[in-house]
Amino acid sequence: MSPSTLHRVSYRDLALRSLDQLPPFSPILNHLMASLADEDVSFARLAAVIERDSVLSGNVLRLVNSALYGRRGTVSSVRAAVAVLGMVRLRNYLLGFSVARLWDKARTPAGWSMERFNNHSVAVAVLSDILVQKTTADYAEGAFVAGLLHDLGRLMIAIALPEEFAQISVAQRVSGMPLEKCEQEHLEVTHSELSAAALARWSLPEPIRRAVLYHHRSDMNAAAPVRSGAHPLSRVVECADEVAKSLGYSILDADNQRAKPVPEVLARLGLEQRSSEISEAFASELGTVLASF
Repeated sequence: MSPSTLHRVSYRDLALRSLDQLPPFSPILNHLMASLADEDVSFARLAAVIERDSVLSGNVLRLVNSALYGRRGTVSSVRAAVAVLGMVRLRNYLLGFSVARLWDKARTPAGWSMERFNNHSVAVAVLSDILVQKTTADYAEGAFVAGLLHDLGRLMIAIALPEEFAQISVAQRVSGMPLEKCEQEHLEVTHSELSAAALARWSLPEPIRRAVLYHHRSDMNAAAPVRSGAHPLSRVVECADEVAKSLGYSILDADNQRAKPVPEVLARLGLEQRSSEISEAFASELGTVLASF
């Protein structure tokens, strides 16, 4: 095995070990992760799990009673909230909240902001979910989760390889090169590859892993969409990531160097004429979700 191969394996393994530094999954997060792998989940069972977590229960009720849902009466029970929100939307929200709580306990280096990371992750998740409602996409049901977890590899690098993280950040800022090119030069592995490897360890569905792996190079995603004419989910996440940065939701200031106008990004999905509509829906939903966090 060549020295370069040994180097790559070492960095990759060190980054993957950072997952062991995160606290164990909560019962609700274990339950939600299992549901993404096609385990049957009933409304009653999900509500029962939520009711055992007072913080989650309070946030679910706050969400369902927010202006986002425009209800006249007040929903006061978790079971009623589950019925109002629907399984997919509730699962997405709970995953976002539970994963954010998990990440907040991680030890990160100087120059890394968990608040910015969480805000960017949730912003891309919300945008991905909005975009698949406006166009035809492969595995649309995985859009929120793919958006939420697309940059997990960046957190893994920051936790496990703080010196290399600092070097990559400087290289990105000074050179203006794409982040993944800087990562490849320093680590011989990218954050997208690390994100996908982490999701494989957590047994998340393959279409979500593929979307995360190719979210900076969706044109290289060799797997054809399931439906004729559908966009690959990787392209949806790629566009959501770029739109989020254009709207100010980035992890590092250097991420904004290559930001493009929102209509130009959305043109890849044929949605350039709906950019104002999408931006308004995003601002409304993201504000409500982040307020609950």
